[in-house]
Amino acid sequence: MSAIFSKKFDTTLRLAAAGVVLVLATGGGIAAYLLHPNQVDTGYTPTQPVEYSHKLHAGNLGMDCYYCHTTVEKSSFAAVPTTETCMNCHHRVKEKSPKLQMVRESYSTGQPIPWVKVHRLPDYVYFNHQAHVTSGVSCVSCHGRVDQMVEVKQVEPLTMAWCLDCHRNPAPKVRPAEFVTKLDWSPEGDPVELGLKIVQAKGIQPPTHCSGCHR
Repeated sequence: MSAIFSKKFDTTLRLAAAGVVLVLATGGGIAAYLLHPNQVDTGYTPTQPVEYSHKLHAGNLGMDCYYCHTTVEKSSFAAVPTTETCMNCHHRVKEKSPKLQMVRESYSTGQPIPWVKVHRLPDYVYFNHQAHVTSGVSCVSCHGRVDQMVEVKQVEPLTMAWCLDCHRNPAPKVRPAEFVTKLDWSPEGDPVELGLKIVQAKGIQPPTHCSGCHR
């Protein structure tokens, strides 16, 4: 019985099938890369209801992070500043600017400004700002140079692997607590050597077991 397909056709069909498999595999790899948290979340820059520039306030004017985010030293979360905090200055600074219309309305009505959260963690993840800040982990380690950002964006993946890298070797990320909010700070000597001294002095032992962050 003669073959249904010629040898040439059979070879062409095999090559075509291999090509389809290669395209699908490549497509799957690209999709997996693009959907990985490193790519999906890093760079996330939501549009805020009020054009607030951290570069202007924290950078040019030198406002300390603690002035607005008052809870980071004593609570697990970093509070979004109330409208009253904004109006402490803007009662007299650019008090008629149209860009601050929503701020003035919020102050007069008591309705909070609907700020959009930038750094989002799943509900099953427990993160304590106080534990990190008082240990000497700077804002810049997780949030980047916010003092240079007109619009705040996520610069780190905030994945479990990323967190564990720091928990397993915290020394390079630790500095004297008084410099936590000084984002451009750098030590005179070796930062790792200084970090090791702080880790030993404070007895810092970040958890690496599941219950440390999942409760």
